[in-house]
Amino acid sequence: MDYVSALLPPFVMAVLFIGVIRVIVKTQGGPNKAKEDAVVDAALARAENARQADGPDSRDTGA
Repeated sequence: MDYVSALLPPFVMAVLFIGVIRVIVKTQGGPNKAKEDAVVDAALARAENARQADGPDSRDTGA
């Protein structure tokens, strides 16, 4: 009976890992891809605008 308790945790983890991989693969692309890309592009644009707004003069050089 010890072998069952020894094999159960790795088996459960393997099943959960396969489930996570299937969810990741299924959610790639499709109708949500354009929406996700737009969100990422907007976040990158905000970060770039914030960096440019700070300007090169306001950076701390550490000296």
